[in-house]
Amino acid sequence: MNLPNKLTVCRVILIPFFVFFLLFDPASVSFKWIALGIFVIASLTDMLDGKIARKYNLITDFGKFMDPLADKLLVCSAMIGLIELGRIPSWIVIVIIAREFVISGFRLIASDNGRVIAASYWGKFKTTFQMIMVILMIADIQNNVFYMLTQVIMWIALALTIISLVDYLVKNKDVMNGSK
Repeated sequence: MNLPNKLTVCRVILIPFFVFFLLFDPASVSFKWIALGIFVIASLTDMLDGKIARKYNLITDFGKFMDPLADKLLVCSAMIGLIELGRIPSWIVIVIIAREFVISGFRLIASDNGRVIAASYWGKFKTTFQMIMVILMIADIQNNVFYMLTQVIMWIALALTIISLVDYLVKNKDVMNGSK
C-alpha cells in the first residue's frame, strides 16, 4: 500500500476517535480541543494524499474509491455530531448529505458506462469550506464576531454544495442517457 492510500486509511481510522472526543463529554473543553485537533489532522491527510498521489504518480483504484469516501465519512460524521451538539441546523446537513448521495450515485452510473467523473474545482471548494465550517463549529468560540464568521462560512459551504451539485449534473448530463 502506497503512502497516499495509507493516509486515506489513517483518515478513516481517525473518525471514531474524533466522534468519541466530540460527543462523549460535550462539556469537556479538553475533549473539544482534542476532537478539533483530530479533525484538523484528518483534514490535512485529505490534502496531502492527493498532492502526493499526483506528484509521484501514485494514483490507484483503491485511492480513487477510498479518498472521496473517507472525506464524506469524516465530514458527515462531524456534521451529524454537530447537530447533536446544537451547532448546525439538521436541514443544512440533510442538504449536504443528499448532495453526496446524488453525486455518488451519479459517479456509479458513470463508472458503469466506463467513465470516471473527477472532482471539480467547485467540489474542492465545497469540501474546503465544509471543513472550515466544521472546524469553526467545533471550536465554538463564544463571541459575536466568531459567531458571524461561522454563520457566513456555513452559508457559503451550503451554497457551494448546491453549486457543485448543479455543476456536476450539467457537465455530465449525458451520463444519465448512458452515453460515453
